[in-house]
Amino acid sequence: MLSLLPANDLSICGTLHSVDQYLNIKLTNISVTDPEKYPHMLSVKNCLIQGSVVRYMQLPANEVHKQLLQDAVRKEPLPQKQ
Repeated sequence: MLSLLPANDLSICGTLHSVDQYLNIKLTNISVTDPEKYPHMLSVKNCLIQGSVVRYMQLPANEVHKQLLQDAVRKEPLPQKQ
């Protein structure tokens, strides 16, 4: 479960589906933390949030697969020019 706080102060929790090269975030199974303030968001289940509007993102430490993350960001050395 991921918690996001976009620039408009709408706090959203959901399951991280994907992130692209522009840091746009796709969430599934979302819920808002203040449904009384944002009742129109109750029917929304999936969303795409533009990376430039995300102010804060929180991932629970126990849900981060550290080895998988390290393997995903590890780069192979580039061939050296001669």
